[in-house]
Amino acid sequence: MRTLSLLLLTIFIGTSCASQKANDMTSTQMEYSAVSRGIYKVILVQNKTVSVTNGRNTPAVENKISDAKWKQIVAEFSKIDLESIPTLKGPTEKRFYDGAAIGNLKIIYNQKTYETPGFDNGFPPKEIEKLVNLLVDFTKE
Repeated sequence: MRTLSLLLLTIFIGTSCASQKANDMTSTQMEYSAVSRGIYKVILVQNKTVSVTNGRNTPAVENKISDAKWKQIVAEFSKIDLESIPTLKGPTEKRFYDGAAIGNLKIIYNQKTYETPGFDNGFPPKEIEKLVNLLVDFTKE
């Protein structure tokens, strides 16, 4: 009986923790932007919805995110150390001479904002590369 109670308690705690993480992601907002003189792109992801703006005077296009794509985003997000985001460095510096637009990732999680320093669009820091590429894929659809 004691073993059964312990097993049920473990299952209950495990499912409540899993649902807590899922609830955390519904209030999480991720924004990727790429800006230069000729490029203006903003991708905003929140609660299984993506909003894409391609141009300064262009209205945003909003779409639902498929469950499969959402799972990929959540998986990559969970691998990121949010506290290290402000210290990440991009692998290239083309943005310094107009060779690339300035990329930026901003994440709002648990009412705290984490933002990268500027990096070259298309060449994000390796720590966030997979997440950024998943977000950029929304502009190709």
